[in-house]
Parts: sequence; C-alpha cells; structure tokens
Amino acid sequence: MKLETVTPDTEQRGFVRLLPAAVRPFWLLARFDRPIGGWLLFWPGAWAIALAGAGWARVDLILWFLVGAFAMRGAGCVYNDIVDRKLDAQVARTRNRPLPSGQVTVRAAWIWLGLLCLVGLLVLTRLNPTAAITAVGSLGAVAAYPFMKRITWWPQAWLGIVFSWAALVGWPAVTGGYAPALFWLYAGSIAWVIGYDTIYALQDIEDDQVAGVKSSARALGGHARAGISGFYAVAVALWAVAIWQVRPQALALAALIPVALHLAAQVATLKTADEGDALAKFRSNRFAGLLMFLACLVVGSAG
Repeated sequence: MKLETVTPDTEQRGFVRLLPAAVRPFWLLARFDRPIGGWLLFWPGAWAIALAGAGWARVDLILWFLVGAFAMRGAGCVYNDIVDRKLDAQVARTRNRPLPSGQVTVRAAWIWLGLLCLVGLLVLTRLNPTAAITAVGSLGAVAAYPFMKRITWWPQAWLGIVFSWAALVGWPAVTGGYAPALFWLYAGSIAWVIGYDTIYALQDIEDDQVAGVKSSARALGGHARAGISGFYAVAVALWAVAIWQVRPQALALAALIPVALHLAAQVATLKTADEGDALAKFRSNRFAGLLMFLACLVVGSAG
C-alpha cells in the first residue's frame, strides 16, 4: 500500500525552507529541524564539566561537546530510522519521515550516517585518552537502543543510559579520571531522561499499541503522571548526592531548587491526553538542562 505523502511542517518555515530540495530530506533525517534532542544529549556532558570545576576554564571543551552532541544525535536519529523504517511506516507521526516515505534511500542514509560520525570523530580527537575511550564505549548502547522498544516495556531506561553518557565523558575530559560524584550525576540524568521521554511517549500511545511498540507511557497507563513525578524526584535526589560529594554544604543543595521547581511544574501542569501539551512539556526540558547546568556551574566554581 502506498503511503500518502505529506510535507512535514518544518519544511515550510525557518532555515529548512531555504535549503535546496535535495538537501532537505537529509536535514530532516538527522532531525536538525528539531534541535531539542541535541540539547538534551549535550546537557549531561556540560553538567559534568561544570561540576568538575571547569565550567569557566574550559568553555572550549563545552563547545566541542555541543558540536559532538548535535552531530551524534543526528547520527543516532539516522541509525534509528534505518532500523525502524518499517515500524515508522505504521505510525501516523512518523510515516512521513524521509526513509519510510521514500524520500531517502537506505544506502544514502548509511552514507549520511557515516559523514555525521566523522564529525563525532573530530570531536573525539579533542579529548584525552580516558575520555575518548569512554566516549567510544557508548557505541554498543547506542546500537542496541532501537531494538529495546521491541523487547522491553522500558526503552526509555535504555535511552537514559545513552542520552546521559556525555556525563561519563565530560568528567574525565576535565580531570583525567572518575569520581563518585560523576556516577551519582549520571544516575540522576538517567532518571531525568526516563521522566521526560515518558512524557514524549504519551503522544504515541495509540499508534504504538497498533504497531506493537512498547514504551514506559504504555506500561504506566493511567499512572503516567505519578510515574513521571517519581522519576523526576529520583533525579533531583541523585543530583543532590552528586553535589554533596563535591561540596557537602546545605547551601550548595539550594542550587537545585530552580530545576526542581521547573520539573515539578512540568508534572503539575501536564495534560496527559493532550499531544501538543506533552510535546511542549518534553521540549521544556531544554530549559531544565540549563537550570541544572547553572547549578553545577555555581557549585563547581565555588572556591
């Protein structure tokens, strides 16, 4: 059955509409038209750099992490779409993506994936050996992620492992090694990712059920709000332990108040049955990441 072709709304606005027609599908395939994923991948690495005490001294490193986050998020999206192209064709929100709609061939997608990985390789050369080896260690988790929605009700937990990995790279990129605070920070980030990606998954519950795709939103059902609240609470608690490891002072923990209030407001105002609201709440985690970065910057920079 031939799929109906619908032009994505992002092709009609902003920078995307200025691109040559032949380039647009590749831009969309890497989700460069929707930068939220790049920001969410970036923030944990920036947190680690800041909490390790190099937030001001290593602005260059933070910028390299930003470039790497967007390149590798794009590569991850391309790989995910290659693996999921048949499933995407069954879901209303994804059936018009470049691969299931036929705008990009599988061979061209693999080539585009390789080019994006070359950018990631360039960023890798800016890291010390410990950080570089840690970064390469993420590849197995990244490769396995698209299959998680087929075998577990909690693919969001695996996404948390992947999308928080930059924290494991950022700390040794500054210090040359690891510390307990890093692992608490990383664990908190995983809980945060599960929370916000459950919000994202609320958009697709009906389509996922038809396609047989598993998700935390489907697993939680009518308890989604409570589940998201729980994951966000765990995230803040684990971040508090990370900060305490660096600076065991009650005043240091106060740096978490803005991000904690932001996450609480997300849940309090979330309309679980409203796809537009779920998407807006998901995207607001870009700001949550910034608030957490400022908390890490303040604590890590305190003399």
